[in-house]
Amino acid sequence: MTCGMNKNGKGKMCCEMDKLGQKIGKVPVIFKELEKTDPEMFEKVMAFDQMVWDDGALTRQTKKVIAIAIAAALRDEHAVSAQISGAKNLGIKKAEIEEGLRVAFLLAGMPAYVYGKSKLEEIYSE
Repeated sequence: MTCGMNKNGKGKMCCEMDKLGQKIGKVPVIFKELEKTDPEMFEKVMAFDQMVWDDGALTRQTKKVIAIAIAAALRDEHAVSAQISGAKNLGIKKAEIEEGLRVAFLLAGMPAYVYGKSKLEEIYSE
């Protein structure tokens, strides 16, 4: 499948949405809406997303663990679920996420740890 045309006969942006889904696990509704309502902005957001998640000084896997800890600290249900699903897709071990959640606990308190831990158990038990 190329981004010129995907298996559903849809164009480049749909391909970007497929890539995003593979990366993060679940595509937020806002991205789907943005793709339709403001394609130019969607393209820019996707380019920035790609730049941030590409391996650099930190691997994509390390960045994913950081994202989970931040989302848990913010108690963002969608972000925690999406990031943990994406981590599972990347082969990140539960123990690695657990360690990241302990850092969130140290800096953001018990609610962040409990929140992230409950989503971790839910998603990794599937």
